[in-house]
Amino acid sequence: MPAARSILGLAFVAAAVVALAGCAPSAAADASPVATSTVDLPPSYRFAPASISVAAGTSVTWTNYDHFTHSVQFLNGGLPTEPLVMDPGQGATFAFTAPGTYRYQCHLHPQNMTGSVTVTP
Repeated sequence: MPAARSILGLAFVAAAVVALAGCAPSAAADASPVATSTVDLPPSYRFAPASISVAAGTSVTWTNYDHFTHSVQFLNGGLPTEPLVMDPGQGATFAFTAPGTYRYQCHLHPQNMTGSVTVTP
């Protein structure tokens, strides 16, 4: 009987670890960039895709499909420092003119909403 309890206890701990891993912030902003000029904010406190690639001169549009207000706040110098705030159903657009990698976050939820735009020549 004690062996059965140990196995059951280990199974419970393993299930809890797997469940909690889904709650951790994602490293999606560090993923390989997707070639697109649109980023969605689905009802899940994230940018999708989190990492994109565009050519210089491209305007990127973020659209908030969540039920909460979100923003795009650039973390690189030389870009607007004021967040682009989006209420539910709204969008925000920014034109990237110079090559580089630009990181951003939702200033309201920076712990789990981050992204990047890689601008190529």
